[in-house]
Amino acid sequence: MNFVTVPSDFKLPSILENYRPVSGRFDELLNDQNRIGKHWQPFFRQLGQTTTDTLDQKAQSVAAAIAADGVTYNVYDDPRGIARPWEVDLLPLVLQATEWDQLAAAVAQRATLLDKVLADLYGPQSLLTEGLLPPALVFGQPGFKWPCQGVTPPGGRYLHFYAVDLARSPDGHWWVIADRTQAPSGAGYALQNRMVISRAFPSAFHSLPARNLADFFRDLQGHLSEHAPSGPDTPLCVLLTPGRYNETYFEHVFLARHLGFPLVEGQDLTVRNDTVYLKTLQGLRQIHVIFRRLDDGFCDPLELRADSVLGVPGLLGAVRAGKVLVANALGSGLMESAAMFGFLPGIAERLLGEPLTMPSVATWWCGEPPALEWVVEHLDELVIKPSYPGTGTEPVFGHQLKGRNREALIEQIRAQPHAYVAQEWVRLSQAPVWRRDSQQPLAARSIGLRLFAAATADGYTVMPGALTRVASRDGAEVISMQRGGLSKDTWVEARRPARRVPLTKPRLSIDDLLTSERDTPSRVGENLFWMGRHSERSEMTSRILRAAFTRLATNDEESEEALTGLRAAGRRLGILPPLAPKAKPEVGASGLLEALINRDQPGSLAYCLQALALNASQLRDRLSTDNWHLLSRLELPLQSRPSTPDKAIGALNQVILDCISLGGFAMDDITRDADWCFLIAGRRLERLINLCSLLQVPLQAKEQQRDTMLEWLLEVTNSSITYRTRYRRAPELLPVLHLLITDRSNTHAVAFQIVQLQRDLPEIANATRQLLPPDIELAAQSLQQLDLRPFAEPGADQACEQLATTLGEIIRVCYNVAEQIQRQSFSHTAGQRTRWNPA
Repeated sequence: MNFVTVPSDFKLPSILENYRPVSGRFDELLNDQNRIGKHWQPFFRQLGQTTTDTLDQKAQSVAAAIAADGVTYNVYDDPRGIARPWEVDLLPLVLQATEWDQLAAAVAQRATLLDKVLADLYGPQSLLTEGLLPPALVFGQPGFKWPCQGVTPPGGRYLHFYAVDLARSPDGHWWVIADRTQAPSGAGYALQNRMVISRAFPSAFHSLPARNLADFFRDLQGHLSEHAPSGPDTPLCVLLTPGRYNETYFEHVFLARHLGFPLVEGQDLTVRNDTVYLKTLQGLRQIHVIFRRLDDGFCDPLELRADSVLGVPGLLGAVRAGKVLVANALGSGLMESAAMFGFLPGIAERLLGEPLTMPSVATWWCGEPPALEWVVEHLDELVIKPSYPGTGTEPVFGHQLKGRNREALIEQIRAQPHAYVAQEWVRLSQAPVWRRDSQQPLAARSIGLRLFAAATADGYTVMPGALTRVASRDGAEVISMQRGGLSKDTWVEARRPARRVPLTKPRLSIDDLLTSERDTPSRVGENLFWMGRHSERSEMTSRILRAAFTRLATNDEESEEALTGLRAAGRRLGILPPLAPKAKPEVGASGLLEALINRDQPGSLAYCLQALALNASQLRDRLSTDNWHLLSRLELPLQSRPSTPDKAIGALNQVILDCISLGGFAMDDITRDADWCFLIAGRRLERLINLCSLLQVPLQAKEQQRDTMLEWLLEVTNSSITYRTRYRRAPELLPVLHLLITDRSNTHAVAFQIVQLQRDLPEIANATRQLLPPDIELAAQSLQQLDLRPFAEPGADQACEQLATTLGEIIRVCYNVAEQIQRQSFSHTAGQRTRWNPA
């Protein structure tokens, strides 16, 4: 007999036959007669008699899509770190249209209320004088930012973007369990979930039909632009992120792309004369709106938190002067305190003239003596939480404490009563979760909703969907993404088919076209420059190590001689540590293996790839999906820590192929604007430095040793095929030098790099309009004066030494050019940048 019952005209899908919801909780799929809700039936009708194997394949495809899109969520102390994939369940949560309308109205009302409360507490504070809020609750918590007192944000709006966490009790009612008012997260993940799950069930999604999310993000985008204090100028809106180590960094990148806002960090911004500027490659550009993903205290180290290295010194002064809109307003984290819940019904009657539509879960602030005594008496029925967010204290369920543990908690509460709140224990509702490769794939787990609201001219609009958060395991009472929880897409039943809406502006102006390149932060240009250098450095390091391991595996006299030269090249380029005075030359593979896999050894391949990955992570919003996929797998071949020459060669082959692919992306996958110029200049300079340094090794060796080095020199510079095709003979000094130094048709020759830099560096100057072209002409002149005729005769030691000196001069020029680029393009100290006149 089936546990689940269905209407007579509805055939029960086989996957539901063994679904066993936990009794005593509201089930989102089944009603109280264990019948499938009407709003779920279109979904399961489309599913039909889909087999478990088919759904497992769909779940695998969803996981693969998440990995392919690089969707991550950083759980602190997780061994996967910032590479931990975001987890989304295969099955969506479906909500009725009528129920959703009620939820949306309640959330919009609550957002309006909290916005008015913030305006009062940072303004006249009538709620305190009228006794509707205890002053100790406001002034005694870290969420109240005293420097923000009396600061009215542009337009008078405090909450531009709001999120609220909801839980459904066994009787089917929704309750507010948390307000997110300073930098709400999750909307980007909800949009990503929608993109993935709607592709997994396209027919079911359109047959429901489900409401579209794009209108919400377009409204948010439009509201921020419309309220920017920009006057007649086109407003510049940016998304401020704490950086790549934040747990929701992917979402910051994702939202920046979809909203069309430059993604910036605090170091990208500067405040001058109470005006916020973005440090761009073209100079300083005024910012009008900052959509922040940074908590209040970190935003301004000058007035809020002095130890913050993430914020912008002077930002609050710019807000005070009305020259920048910060969303949400600084200090809005005040309303995230759960201790506020018990006072909101009375405040709603006072400020809105109406009752609060959706109540908060019953909450007692222990800072009030009567509430404290009631909490101690009824501890077994309550959940104890910190009054103020950010303390790191986990919720404690009173019924789980016995004996000494219970007494210890009561002592803690009595010692600091203001720091604790008690909330009614709500037994969370449950929904079906798909467990791939399980004998019982459908399980009931606790869920909660996070809803999002954006300010508009008429109040607040609520995103017609949600981030449904799911407990990490069966029977878990607490839902936390930091505890390994997963998520669901949330489908809201629509009354008519949804139309496709783009997130971009409906129409661009001429000003938009002219200013499209002016928003590139200098940090982006700097990371592109170093991404180019590190990618070239990684490839050269890989080629030298592969040549060395190949000879090490051969183990004959000729290979030993070549290996000696390759070790010398490795030391010259910093791949291997220098030999200590009077130390014997190294033998064996240990030093080479360290140069391959030791991430802590400067110059090693692992070290270079780590640096390249760091550069790439700072450019996530600028790179195509395919480019990002390649960059994210660069370090994979070394994760197995190759321990033999053969395994090392296999890993190096893969790294070299990936580095070559990176070169292809650099040439064909990035628009050739100022960004591209810096990437290519970094590659050219690094390749030129490496070539010159590598050539110095045989030039400064004795003649007999020099001849044995030419074979691996051609191999490492990827010129062996060209040499053999042209000369059809064993390597000789003169043709090798011609091919690797003066041949302008060889992309791995010194001359080719110089010619390209002579073209690329003025393009940087032209694109940025801020630079004098760095001087590469000295290197070109040195090359023009080179005479190769002495190398045609035996005994060319003197000519070799002179050429090595010339190459050393070119290396010094390259470092000077790199320093000029660094100083003139990425530094914004007054007086350092000189405008270039192309005439």
